[in-house]
Parts: sequence; structure tokens; C-alpha cells
Amino acid sequence: MGSVYLARDLHFKNVEKLVAVKEMINQAPDPLIRQTIVENFEREANILVTLTHPSIPDIFDYFTHEQRSYLVLEYIQGRDMEKILNDAKGFLPEDQILAWSLELCDVLDYLHNHTPEPIIFRDIKPSNIMINQANHLILVDFGIAKVFRAGQKGTMIGTEGYSPPEQYRGESSPPGDVYAFGATLHHLLTLIDPRMETPFTFSERPIRKINPSVSIELEAVVNTALQYNPQDRFPSARAMKEALIMVARKTGALNSASLRSAPFSSEQGIKPLWVFECEDEIRGTPIYDRGVVYIGAYDHNIYAVDASNGSFLWKYPTDGGIVGRPLLFDGMVYIGSEDGNLYAISARTGKLTWKYATKSPIRSSPQCTEGHILIGSDDGFLHAVNLNTANATWKFDAGDAVRSTPFFTREYIYLGCESGEFFCMDFRGQIRWRYRSKRAVTSSPVVADGLVFFGSVDSSFYALDAKSGWSIWRFRMGKGSVSNPCVFDHMVYFGSADGNIYCVDTANAREIWRFRTEHQVSGSPVVHKESLYCGSADGYLYCIESKTGRLKWKYLTNGPITGTPVISNDVIYFGSFDHNLYALLA
Repeated sequence: MGSVYLARDLHFKNVEKLVAVKEMINQAPDPLIRQTIVENFEREANILVTLTHPSIPDIFDYFTHEQRSYLVLEYIQGRDMEKILNDAKGFLPEDQILAWSLELCDVLDYLHNHTPEPIIFRDIKPSNIMINQANHLILVDFGIAKVFRAGQKGTMIGTEGYSPPEQYRGESSPPGDVYAFGATLHHLLTLIDPRMETPFTFSERPIRKINPSVSIELEAVVNTALQYNPQDRFPSARAMKEALIMVARKTGALNSASLRSAPFSSEQGIKPLWVFECEDEIRGTPIYDRGVVYIGAYDHNIYAVDASNGSFLWKYPTDGGIVGRPLLFDGMVYIGSEDGNLYAISARTGKLTWKYATKSPIRSSPQCTEGHILIGSDDGFLHAVNLNTANATWKFDAGDAVRSTPFFTREYIYLGCESGEFFCMDFRGQIRWRYRSKRAVTSSPVVADGLVFFGSVDSSFYALDAKSGWSIWRFRMGKGSVSNPCVFDHMVYFGSADGNIYCVDTANAREIWRFRTEHQVSGSPVVHKESLYCGSADGYLYCIESKTGRLKWKYLTNGPITGTPVISNDVIYFGSFDHNLYALLA
């Protein structure tokens, strides 16, 4: 149907950005046929440009020149499944096929539930499935994909051997893609090419008779997908995915390396180790210490929960909502409340030791240094509270509410305030330098590699020289940010109200990747073992490859996630507006 070229995008002079250019040469003598070919090519462009999914290549441009039409697409480095099958020295591992299958289920589910209208791919086969260098699946060649309208007949189209019976009659529907998926799985498991066999005769070639290493459960799933009548198959890709997850559970493959790295959305595939329910929203961040998780909630309580099983240990009631992160130091839990008080509570008993009053709600989180608790307040001050006397040794007047949590190094303290001012001071509260952004700095700063990083509601993310306050670079987002940055391996990660999680080079502000969620990201990221974990207001906790920005899995709660996950012993603890504190395996 055309040619595909590897090309370099010359719009980017200083970076070698490679793209795939798909060319269609229209030499049909009949003008009506030529017009139909052009319309089909335009349809592929119009379909692709509406799609945003990690397993679908991005489209960058579309144009026509004389008798040739072109699509400029994301270049996928890797091999297609047909090449993998041709190169195979023996049967492929079932765990790997399951991992790829779950990814294919996800992208088909996305297409079949696309708004405003579902899309049927109509040509699932190994040569249209790429496996990239990270071993993840990409669905390519949407040349015959079709917007689905129930009851509408179309052209008899597809690939013999993989296409379902009804597609030969011009009928396309989601169960048709399920059949072609099943045919592809049969090929992967048996290494027998269905194009070389009589159509619809898979039952004459039982999978386990050809490849005895395949589990009975997986064979049953493939056989269901390959049923002749559409109503006897899985009704959707999502239903087939659930069946494949059950296979992975029964065979133990769910814990294999292949499946643990598969980026399938896993609200069905991952279950919490435990869930602890509070009486109101959890807006802040938990902490972990010696087998106990501490978390504040908007029900006014600070809770201590057994990290091994989620059982209740104690709670202490304040007189206001708690939105900050607790601090544990020397056997005491410190937390601020919207009642304006900083509390010091025994970590063992949950009994109050002392409290310190500010004049306004506290939405900052406490830090401990030099025998003092540092805490910001909406009264416009950063308070340095002596641990022994529970009195303020000094107060720094920021001029507006301090909701940013202070960050300190050996020499200085850094924080922002709601007027947009950002400060560097010494440990006596004396200003060393200040910097002004255009709007509030609610984001809590981080210092690394001689730079201080923070976001602002003015839609910029800043890197300043930590000693002088000189601006080193500024990164523009689509909207503002209250997300706290995370710096790891010379990259800085942060969320934005524009719905993206960003990864930026700390040295030069070069965007390495961005990941799009379904709502604003006011939560903050954390990196653990080359995976980034971050919550969003869409209710999902996302696990993303920290170097590539590719989704590994996501877990759905019933409310926004605005805090930072905390990870200890490969367990993730995080709260949600749905009132629950969750513990998941990392």
C-alpha cells in the first residue's frame, strides 16, 4: 500500500529527532479510485491524530504533494512480531506472551471505547504489532481501521487467516478484533502461520498438542477468542484482559519479570496489601517508621497504622483538618493542623506532649533541624520552634501565607510563599537572597547539584543557583504547579495542573518526557528502583518508567490523590480523597 521511510525532522536543528514517514503513491487510473485512496489515507491521519495512548504511535504531520500523500509518525525502534516469529529458535515463553497480550488488551480497550465514536482496528496480526527496545507493544498501521457504528456494513477487508468470519461479509465490531487477537495468540504459541492454513480451522490445531508447555488456562482463553460466532467470544477486550489476568494468577506469571514490567492498567490486576479507612479525605502524605505508618486526615485526626496489616494503633484528634506530612523525630510525631497549632505527639502512645499556636491555619509540613521544628503558617511566618521549650526562637516574616514546606541544607533554609516570593535564609532567619515569581509558590523546594528547584502557580518551574539566587533556567508548563519536585539521577520530576507529569534535565531544562494523566497533577512524584510513582486528581496512582515516561501500571482509587507516596521495603503507602490509606507492592 506504500512505503515507509526513516527520516530526520529538521525543525530541530540541535537534536537528532527521527521520525517515520509513511508514503502512499496514488497511481490508480480511475479518478474515483484515486479519490477513494486519498480519502482512506486522510482517514488514517484523522484517526491517529485523535489518539493518545502509549501503545499507539504519535502523528506529527500530514500532507499531500502531487500524486503522493504522507504521514509523519513517531519512529518506533524495535521489531514487529512477524520478525520475532521468523527469528524464533523455539517456542516463545508464555510469561512474555501474556505480558504482550495484556498490553494489546489495553490498547484495544482504548480504541473500542474511544470517544466520540469507537474504533475497530480490523487488521490485528503480528506484522502490525511492534515490540520496541523497551520490550513494550506498539500497534501500527491504522490503514484499514474504521469508526464503528452498530449495524453498519463496510468493505470486505482484512488479512486472510487472522480476520474473523463476519469480516468477510463486511461486518466489523469489537468481537472481530478479539478474534484476530486470538488468531495472533495462536500463531505466537504454536508458530503455525494461519495464512498457510484453511480459514477458521484453529480447532483442528489444538495449542497444547503442538506446544505442551502452554497452560490449560491460556489455551482456554485463546479458544474462546476464536469462536466462530461473535456472541460466543469475549464480548470485549477488557473481558479478555480479565481472563488473561486470571491465567497469570493461576500460573504464577503475575509475579514474573515480564508481567511486572508490563504497562497494563491494573485496577483489575493489582490489589492492595491492605486498606485503612479514615473518617474524611486524606489530602496529605504519610510517613513510615519502624513498622508504623502515620497519616493525617481532614477528619482532624493524626493516625498511627500497623504497616504490616493496616490495623489501627491510635489516633489523636486536633481541632482542624490536616493536610501536611507528619514528621517523626526522636520518638515524637510532629504535625500542623488547620486549627493553627503545631502538635508534638508521642509516637508510641499517641498522647499529646505539647502544642504551639500560630495565628492561622497550618498547611505546610514540619521539618526538624538544629534542635528546632520549622513550620510555615497562613499567618505569613516561618516559625522556628524550640523542641525543648515549645516556644518560638525566631519567626521569619514572609509577607504572605507560607504553605511551601521549608527545605534546608547545612547552610541555608529555602521556602516560598503565596505572594510569589521565594526566600533563602540562614538558621537565624536572616535573608541571604530572595527571588520573585509572578504567582504563588506553594510547591516545596528541593536542592540538588547546587540548584534549588520549585514550581509556581505562574505556570513556570524554576531552577535557581542555591547560593546566589540567580536564575539558571525556567521551564514553561501548560498551567501552574503546586507539586513538590523530585530530583533523581540528574533529572527533576514534577506534576502540573495541565495534567502532565514532567521529566526535565536538571542541567539545561531539556524536556526528557512528559506523561499525560486524565486530570491535574497536584500530587508529587517519588522515584524507587527506576520507577516513578505519582498520584493525580483523576484518582489514579501511576507507576511510570523513570527514564522513558512509559506507563507500567496504574491503580484506581475513588478520589483525587494529592499527596506524595512513601515507599519502604518495596511497599507503597499513599492516601486518597476517598478516605483510604493504601498499601501496594511496588
